Amino acid sequence: MIYSLVVFFIGNQLLPITDPVESNYVETAKEMTLTGNYFSPVIYGNYWYDKPILFYLELIAAFQWFGFTDFAARFFPAVFSTIGLFLTYGFGACLAGRRQGLAAALILGTSLEYWYIGHAVITDMTLFVAVSGTLIAFYLGWSRNRPVYYYLAFAAAALAVLTKGPIGLCLPGLIILLFLLVQRSLRSLLSWHILLGFLLFAALCAVWYYPMYRMHGMDFVDTFLGVHNALRATVPEHPRDDVWYFYLLVFLAGFFPWSLLGLPAAVRRIVHRRISLPSSPADRFLAIWAVTVFLCFQCFATKYVTYTMPYMMPLAILTARYFGQNVRFFRTAAAAMAAAYLLLDTMVAPAIMNQNSGRELAMYLQQVVPAGRQAQILSYQVPYPASLVYYSGLDVRRLEKAEDIAREKPHGMTWTSRNVMPFQAMEEIPDDRPVFLLTFPKHGEDVSQVPGIWRQIGQVGDWLIFERQ
Repeated sequence: MIYSLVVFFIGNQLLPITDPVESNYVETAKEMTLTGNYFSPVIYGNYWYDKPILFYLELIAAFQWFGFTDFAARFFPAVFSTIGLFLTYGFGACLAGRRQGLAAALILGTSLEYWYIGHAVITDMTLFVAVSGTLIAFYLGWSRNRPVYYYLAFAAAALAVLTKGPIGLCLPGLIILLFLLVQRSLRSLLSWHILLGFLLFAALCAVWYYPMYRMHGMDFVDTFLGVHNALRATVPEHPRDDVWYFYLLVFLAGFFPWSLLGLPAAVRRIVHRRISLPSSPADRFLAIWAVTVFLCFQCFATKYVTYTMPYMMPLAILTARYFGQNVRFFRTAAAAMAAAYLLLDTMVAPAIMNQNSGRELAMYLQQVVPAGRQAQILSYQVPYPASLVYYSGLDVRRLEKAEDIAREKPHGMTWTSRNVMPFQAMEEIPDDRPVFLLTFPKHGEDVSQVPGIWRQIGQVGDWLIFERQ
């Protein structure tokens, strides 16, 4: 608990919301909070079917408790990272004793990717806890012949599906199926408790999914299931990342320092041919858990650093045996990483994140935009700054030529469905209000192509600010 408070909570108020991912979540939750709409995600006044409701409800609750602050936005990721450490300790202790459970929790908590996602305003830490809870509850129910755990597993799976969609059931379901095949125990699924568990799962999911379908119809189905699930799995959103070695690099960096500290032992095992398949059911379950997550997302066309995070708990428990044997070395490495993360939280990360945030730009614009007049802010040839909208509440529009807007706006089963920000046609810039234009220095000369007379009035970080005369 002390480690979590130091590493995952201290310094959160210093970390600004960044573009392009965090800002979409917080702006959606902010609009839902201000309008009193706690059911259908909305951004820029439009319904937004990117993710289910659970993570938005977390943000809404935090905003109501702490206001629209950076600490509030990062509160629940920190809470769930703490829960994840306790789950790791508890499961590790059940499988191999308290000492290994503690070692596993410290390995997980000091891993670079876990530290990062424990601070990030994204759904992945909530998903990690829900998927891990599903698999832990199932294994305890199977290994101890305690059917009540199956109901906990299905309830946790429902929370996962309410966090990120079908993957919340499909991923742990595939892991469980493969494990039962290896154990030749598929008959475990032929139980009334499994059937009733599915009914519990369906009832919990239906609380949100069914009303959403009733209210929004096929638009919700096509966008949520079609674009943000099926399209994501089959068409790469970032083609440059769709390479076979992507998740190998993610493992080496994300499981740092333990991925590198354990490398010599792994090499020795390979050289001396001391590699063997897991012999106990617990080890098989952990190994299948980790390998299935890795291979599953390797097959996805769209690849993100955070996707394979669910394999970190079984990896931490399995590697705890090796590192736990050298207590002094283990404690030194864990303490060093904790100190490094505290330094990152309070000094390094805030400066880096400011470069991808509109917080300082919002403060500047709030000073120069005339009070009492509805000004319009235009972003030109730059990624849309959703964090600026969140921090300032100003009317920020993406400036494009009229002929290009129809192509860029959401249409069909394409990645344009993410372009829900307001647009402004270059040929129709209003002349009845103050207008400011934002761009990067490399595009500064291109501002002359925008109708009107523009004067640069300032620069904030990488942003140039122009005002129409």
